Amino acid sequence: MKAMILAAGRGERMRPLTDTVPKPLLQANDKYLILFNILNLALAGVTELVVNVAHLAERIEHALGDGSAHGVHIRYSREREALETAGGIAWALPLLDDQPFLVVNSDVYCEYDFAPLVKRAQSLSAQRPAHLVLVDNPEHHPQGDFVLQNGIVATQGAKLTFSGIGAYHPALFASISRGDKTRLAAQLEQPIAEGRVSGEHFRGVWMDIGTPRRLAELDLRLRQARR
Repeated sequence: MKAMILAAGRGERMRPLTDTVPKPLLQANDKYLILFNILNLALAGVTELVVNVAHLAERIEHALGDGSAHGVHIRYSREREALETAGGIAWALPLLDDQPFLVVNSDVYCEYDFAPLVKRAQSLSAQRPAHLVLVDNPEHHPQGDFVLQNGIVATQGAKLTFSGIGAYHPALFASISRGDKTRLAAQLEQPIAEGRVSGEHFRGVWMDIGTPRRLAELDLRLRQARR
């Protein structure tokens, strides 16, 4: 099983920090944000990783190398400019082969066990192309994204927030021309409307590290836990 970590974005809400440091390399408790997900994937036995890069790409590649220092093997999907979530995945498909794969945003901190998600990914198909991990709505996103009804993702009802973690079949991205900018939400719209996307509700620790304040909160949380 392969996994892709989305790391190409500029991180506008993190500026000016991200003017000189790519967002995945911002640190909490002296560790790169992206490294938390790399190590978490490795714990679940997912060691073949694809990382997409655009903004300050060379900094990310230099910092992580081939991944061997962290027990994984990393291949890089280089984008001239960030292609959004689905566009970036579509661009990377040649590196992901023709089997289902996991995807996680590089800027989320989540104490999530990826091992069960690997099993769920193995059951995906062109007809059942995605499985999403949803979380309780954080204070900065109270409206949520999707509804979970008996394990199926929907849009009508009390909503949860998409965590940025999911499993996908490559068929979900087959309609995207390589190089097109496309968001994941646009690709999910039809299969969700047709009841073909499954999901789960993760109730553990999850944080979207989208602003300097949230980065500081994570840093404090991890330092206090280390004492």
